[in-house]
Amino acid sequence: MSGQYRAVVIGIGNEFRHDDGAGPAVVDRLRGEAPAGVRLVVSDGEPAGLLEAWTDADLAVVVDAVSGGSAPPGQLYRVTVHGGDGRELDDLSDGASTHNLGLGTAIGLSRALARMPGALIVHAVEGADFGYGQGLSAAVDRVLAELVTAVLADLRLPPPPGTRARRR
Repeated sequence: MSGQYRAVVIGIGNEFRHDDGAGPAVVDRLRGEAPAGVRLVVSDGEPAGLLEAWTDADLAVVVDAVSGGSAPPGQLYRVTVHGGDGRELDDLSDGASTHNLGLGTAIGLSRALARMPGALIVHAVEGADFGYGQGLSAAVDRVLAELVTAVLADLRLPPPPGTRARRR
């Protein structure tokens, strides 16, 4: 029996750190909207957890918040990670995700263990407030629907070249 095309959306963040909750908020909004069969995962960004979440996926879409850049809060980024070492993530902003070390480490570890997804797309939003508390800043909340739409568009892309259904 042949397997199905497998996709996963991983929302990285902490809903108790204001804009750091953008990734989990996107996952929450995707419930009921994502195409059938897409796994939705919330992660704290720890490398082993990310590796486990995207192993055997044909497509992994990661959503995170970045901070400290010169871009205005609410700026959206989309990065496709190719065969290199994940340096594409350096282009997310002048600042860094509070989880970039975890994501970069997860990519390196996945490559070393041959557990990379068929395609990896990272969506990020420039945050304004990463302090303790719930609720997104106005700037991030304003673009959340656009971010969800961008993730849904990526989920509807044709499978990456060379991807084929796998046997279970």
